[in-house]
Amino acid sequence: MKRRLLPWRSYREARNIAELAGIARRRVPNFVFEYIDGGSDDEASLANNRAVFDRYRFTPRTLTDVSVRDISTQLFGRRIGMPVVIGPTGFNGMVTKDGDLKLARAAAAHGIPFALSTVSTVSMEDIARVPGGWPWMQVYFFRDRKFVRELVARCAAAGYDTIAVTTDSAIYGNREWDSRNYSAPLVLNWRNKLNVVCRPRWMLDVLVPDGLPTFKNLGDLLPPGGISPQGAAAEIGKQHMPSLNWQDIQWLRDEWKGKLILKGILSVEEARQARELGVDGVVLSNHGGRQLDHAVSPMEILPEVRQAVGANMTVMLDSGFRRGTDILKAIILGADAVLLGRATLFGLGAGGEPGVNHVLDLLQTDLHRTLGLLGCSSLKELDGSLLRRV
Repeated sequence: MKRRLLPWRSYREARNIAELAGIARRRVPNFVFEYIDGGSDDEASLANNRAVFDRYRFTPRTLTDVSVRDISTQLFGRRIGMPVVIGPTGFNGMVTKDGDLKLARAAAAHGIPFALSTVSTVSMEDIARVPGGWPWMQVYFFRDRKFVRELVARCAAAGYDTIAVTTDSAIYGNREWDSRNYSAPLVLNWRNKLNVVCRPRWMLDVLVPDGLPTFKNLGDLLPPGGISPQGAAAEIGKQHMPSLNWQDIQWLRDEWKGKLILKGILSVEEARQARELGVDGVVLSNHGGRQLDHAVSPMEILPEVRQAVGANMTVMLDSGFRRGTDILKAIILGADAVLLGRATLFGLGAGGEPGVNHVLDLLQTDLHRTLGLLGCSSLKELDGSLLRRV
């Protein structure tokens, strides 16, 4: 049953992430929300990312002592507050000023990692200075190999220990809902310009006093005068590399001595190849339904991937996570952690940094409650007997 959109205006009133999405829709301009919320083509992948969770049902235990519960876990040898990472999302300065910094601070407050996008509007050095944070860096493999090498060197100099290479974006997906908002690349049509004018609070936050935010990690990749969003977007489009292959990953594995993650894997065989190449972890992902339409959900291949790579390789996934029940289903099926994309962006759009904290608080509470209702005191007690596919 589709629930009506409740007329709440404050993120504090939201009891779940869907309600935060409704608040964000009202607070940010249409083009920003559709950039966050939309998928590719007919959005079949997008819909399936949520529908897949309904195909699993819990079979809980009851007569167990769950008075004390622990949702923390180990990830790459470090203890984190819950099995969650805020995943990399680009151009977050369009949601709210210094959006990436607000996401990073909320992640640090909850003891979880934050992955910064290459196309962020806050520099990696500023993110690295967030007290108590564990920053990761997402990297696109551009044609300019010299730039990639310099980006990796910047990561090391700033103190990053983990890089995630996105493998599924060498060719852009067909995001129709996003593209129809523009009359030219990153030039809004009149309908959306009028919609922006109706969001004065957003304009004061994002556009005053410096205008549109710019990309802070692209450095020498951009030509002189190409720092504007339009110029940067054009250059990024030229730099994406459809020829990306395992030799490039091997080159990066040799270049980078820290933890290396491949994000965008949807093939059991590629997950196995990543392990053999010395990659430390994979993120199973269909890019939140924004790239190939009718792709499988990461949940649908997770058990097979776990079996193929064994217990010692870190396996994570994203795409569609909205509840603690979703996260625990993934943990039972073999995941070490999940990455959040839209969920935390809805919080960011609904209430800035406090809105992101609200998202993480909701999930934290949901994880504690669901773990207890399953009859478990810690994530280590979760096993396949607690879940059934229907």
